[in-house]
Amino acid sequence: MTFDQIKNKLKTKTVGIAGAGGLGSNCAVALARSGIGKLIIADFDRVSESNLNRQYYFYNQIGQVKVNALKENINRINSEVQITVHNTKIDRFNFTYIFSGCDIIVEAFDQAEEKQMLIETALTEFSDIPIISGLGMAGFGDNKSLQSRQVDNLYICGDEISEISEDNPPLAPRVGIVANMQANLVLEILLNL
Repeated sequence: MTFDQIKNKLKTKTVGIAGAGGLGSNCAVALARSGIGKLIIADFDRVSESNLNRQYYFYNQIGQVKVNALKENINRINSEVQITVHNTKIDRFNFTYIFSGCDIIVEAFDQAEEKQMLIETALTEFSDIPIISGLGMAGFGDNKSLQSRQVDNLYICGDEISEISEDNPPLAPRVGIVANMQANLVLEILLNL
C-alpha cells in the first residue's frame, strides 16, 4: 500500500485521544504524520516544564492549555487534519458526548483509576469501537518487555507492570515507544491489516 493509498483511507477516519500528555501528544503527532483525517483530543491540563522530557510541547508553550498547544503543533505538521479539542476532565458522564463518532479511542491517562474508568466506560458505551490503552512505560531500557496484546475490543500497549514513581519516572524513550505502538495499532486496525 502506497502512502497516498494510506492517506486516502485514513482521511475518512476519526480517532479520539483521551489525554494529551506523554502518550496522547506523541500518539496524536504520529497519527497526524500518517494522514489521519480527524482527531478528537480531550484533556484539562496545562503544559508545565516537567512535561517537556516526554511530551510533544515546546518551552515557549509552558502555561498553555495542553489541547490548544497540541492542536497548534499538529497544525504545523499537517494542516489537513481536522482537530476538535475539549479542555475538560473526562469522566463517565461526558465521555460519550466527547468521543461519539470515533472509529477508535486511544486511552492516554496517567492515573490507574482514570484508566480503569475510561476503559470500563468505553467498553460499555462503545462496545463495538476498539480501545487502545497504554499501560507500563515508566523508566528506561528493557525494550523487549514492551508489547501489545488484545482482549476482545481492548488493546494494551506497554509492559503492563512498570509503575511511575519518583524513582521510576516516565522518560521520553519508553513513553514515545508506547505512544507509537498505540498509533501503529490504530493504523493496523483502520487499514484492516
